[in-house]
Amino acid sequence: MEKSEKKVKVPKEVFKLSIQNIVATTSLKKDVPLVKLAKSNANTEYNPEQFPGLVLRIKKPKSAVLVFSSGNLVCTGTKSVVQVKEVIQNVIKQLKKIGVKVTEKPKITVQNIVASGFIDINLNLNQLALLLKNTEYEPEQFPGLVYKLIEPTATFLLFSNGKLVCTGTKNRQQLDEAIKQLLKNTKEVLG
Repeated sequence: MEKSEKKVKVPKEVFKLSIQNIVATTSLKKDVPLVKLAKSNANTEYNPEQFPGLVLRIKKPKSAVLVFSSGNLVCTGTKSVVQVKEVIQNVIKQLKKIGVKVTEKPKITVQNIVASGFIDINLNLNQLALLLKNTEYEPEQFPGLVYKLIEPTATFLLFSNGKLVCTGTKNRQQLDEAIKQLLKNTKEVLG
């Protein structure tokens, strides 16, 4: 979490939430010889006829990085920004072994956080679908309700037992704000 972000107070007894995945991007500002990287590393998948990027699997922290010849990277599978930084440093070390020297510190941008959790509220999904704006609910096809928040931007999958998945936020503050807004909105319509 950035130092400039202020904490949003949400009563912890109301929900439990954990980050499952962070998707982050960066640019190394160096061209990367993907064929050379694929040959030097067993934990890669590279099929340029099907996809222009190379998939580099990192064991610790467990993650996958899409590496493009332009030096752009997409990191997935981590659970914190600290882990994202570790993974990017790991990629830079592997590139150094094949002669690619990264001289600038990469600027990492979080694109999406996926979190899952539980809120201690019985959710009547039929009622929520009728009373909340920006919902999709087709129980014959999927048992969860999709609820899109506009401010802050977030999308929730809500289940009647209180389980939820949240996606679309870019930092912990937005995630906490989205949960706070979800709780406020559901309590308003469910009473």
